[in-house]
Amino acid sequence: MKIVMPEFVVPLLEERTCALVQSRELLGACDIVLIEDLVRDPGGVAGAVAGVEVVMVPWMIAPELLRQVLGVSTLRWVHTMTAGVEHVVRALSERALRERAPLSGETIVITNAAGIFDVPIAEMVLAWILAIAKRLPDFIAQQRAHQWHLLRLREASDLTVGIVGLGSIGAEIARRCHAVGMRVLATRRHIDRGAPFVDQLYTPEDLSELLAASDFVVVAVPLTPETHGLIDARALRRMRRDAWLINIARGAIVDQAALVDALAHGWIGGAALDVFEEEPLAATSPLWDLPNVLITPHNSWSTPHFKRREAELFLDNLERFLRGEALRNVVDLSRGY
Repeated sequence: MKIVMPEFVVPLLEERTCALVQSRELLGACDIVLIEDLVRDPGGVAGAVAGVEVVMVPWMIAPELLRQVLGVSTLRWVHTMTAGVEHVVRALSERALRERAPLSGETIVITNAAGIFDVPIAEMVLAWILAIAKRLPDFIAQQRAHQWHLLRLREASDLTVGIVGLGSIGAEIARRCHAVGMRVLATRRHIDRGAPFVDQLYTPEDLSELLAASDFVVVAVPLTPETHGLIDARALRRMRRDAWLINIARGAIVDQAALVDALAHGWIGGAALDVFEEEPLAATSPLWDLPNVLITPHNSWSTPHFKRREAELFLDNLERFLRGEALRNVVDLSRGY
């Protein structure tokens, strides 16, 4: 079987094939094509990927290379190294449109990296919440200005966090916020079963109630046609004037122009942003200079365990795939996640 994967997976692949007889039988005959080789030799991509059945897609892969790799007629399974799959769905949809065939999970299975980023992203969200409640940016500014002023601070246990989208990342955010005593609200499609560490669940249709009740609103939904522009001017107006918006999902879920207005005119207290409509964020963006904005460069996922976790998830699924078993993290194409 021919497989496209990043180079960092190879050592763990070799480790498995050496350590386990069953893995050796399954993985030993795989024909590996490295993403890095395709990047170095764009002219040879078509020949290199001919006959490929499985592709592991990195986050920063160029759109044209992605289209070429996913355009192979023999493709059966795509695994993306991200929790969001909109870039893969878009490329496969373009292919389906060219071939005048429906995009179906029955012909090409898509799996994602759900679970890989839960801990680092949840830690980043909690760090932002505590930094804002304890006014660490203000203290840092005072230190640089050699100023000594006491500031009024808040306790996390007095505050409410509203999580828009209780997937695996949202659930980990809920667990950590609950641990510091916060009241936790969240939206989810199905609310009848309840959820650990969540005080109250709302359906997506009741988002406005969550917005009005939260000191911190955390955007954690996947980007789909339904969530594109979800946090618009109307939603921002529903938030408290001292509430903060935290976005660790995708930039296009928030109407960026409306957010700039909300921040500049005091509709909300501030925003901590890790993702943006266009990345990198343009140097001319007004977000850089607003005093009530914290910016990180789509970096909340970062962890020293990233490559190991990604490789283990992919190789576990690869063995399942070769045995004809059900895969982990299969994406429902009708929902986009």
